[in-house]
Amino acid sequence: MTWEGWLAVAATIVAVAALILGLMNRRAALPARAPFRGTVQAPTPEAAPEQKRPLVAFVANPSKTGVPDLRPQLRRMCAEQYLPEPLWLETTPEDPGIGQAKQAIEQGADLVVALGGDGTVRAVAEALAHTGVPMGLVPVGTGNLLARNLDIPISDPLAAFQLALDGMDRTIDVGWLLVLKFESNVDDDIAEASDDLPDDTDIPRDHIFLVIAGVGFDAAMVADADDQLKAKVGWIAYFVAGIKHLHGSRLRTTVRLDDADTEPTRVRSLLIGNCGRLPGGITLLPDAELDDGWLDIAAIDTRGGVAGWAQLFGEVVLQGVGVRPQLPAKIGRIDHARAREVHVSIAGGEHVQVDGDVIGEVTELSARVDPGALVVRVGAR
Repeated sequence: MTWEGWLAVAATIVAVAALILGLMNRRAALPARAPFRGTVQAPTPEAAPEQKRPLVAFVANPSKTGVPDLRPQLRRMCAEQYLPEPLWLETTPEDPGIGQAKQAIEQGADLVVALGGDGTVRAVAEALAHTGVPMGLVPVGTGNLLARNLDIPISDPLAAFQLALDGMDRTIDVGWLLVLKFESNVDDDIAEASDDLPDDTDIPRDHIFLVIAGVGFDAAMVADADDQLKAKVGWIAYFVAGIKHLHGSRLRTTVRLDDADTEPTRVRSLLIGNCGRLPGGITLLPDAELDDGWLDIAAIDTRGGVAGWAQLFGEVVLQGVGVRPQLPAKIGRIDHARAREVHVSIAGGEHVQVDGDVIGEVTELSARVDPGALVVRVGAR
């Protein structure tokens, strides 16, 4: 081979080598190919914060029929709705529910359910006032006064609890009755039966009421109601007890509403209410609203024995359906008024009750409204 041939071969080899080196350099300069899309793993999103499940606390009166049997059913309802294990706090004769409700708040309860009668409801409400923690109602008592006024199921505890879970919050007023002076001759039976009655009867003491506080006939009727009869026939036992007091004496009282002058008043019963619906479809205070910032007062009087009471009862029934009869020379009457504060003096002393709980014989008291103090769980309007 001539030298020209060898030169051509060498040139070819150099050209091929240069081509190879160029291709290698170009490949190194290119960015790496992205992996096949099907093999790409999506970035892990940040986990959403877990929503806190509300903690339910029951303040239960174990002396009420059926309450112990309700516990497993109520726990099961909480579990079925993925709620935490509820707190179960039982009332005692020494503490009707105030301490238990405060304990529930301290343990972080988001809903405190009063499981019992009117006394349990009052005690729980006293602890929850001004806390913003809502109160649910599972009524198992005789009167169930607040539950009736809030249209909460009376005869179905499980339905009442479901409403407490699913319902809406409503802010309502509460009333406070301040005993300024007890009658010195307090009935021993009443003193023993009342957890709220102080040892020194001259010490002022507040008592919460959510429905009606009363002096006179209504309180005497509550005081004389037989417990065994209440267990058998419910609220009708109060009417049976009231028969004994139809011929009782009229009260000599003086009443002052807000800053008005004090007026002497002769009555059978003086009612101070936050709302007015009672068992049996009776509405004593037709204008009362739970959230209007007022107390409604009714002065009830009658003469003529049974005839007077019959006429008065007829008037109560009529006003419950919106009729206010204006008959001349009535032997029974109901005078209505409104106030934010009421001061009452009772000559000789008389029984006083708050939402069906008798607190003793009192000669002087005052009452005031506490607007928007309590949140309760109710059904949708």
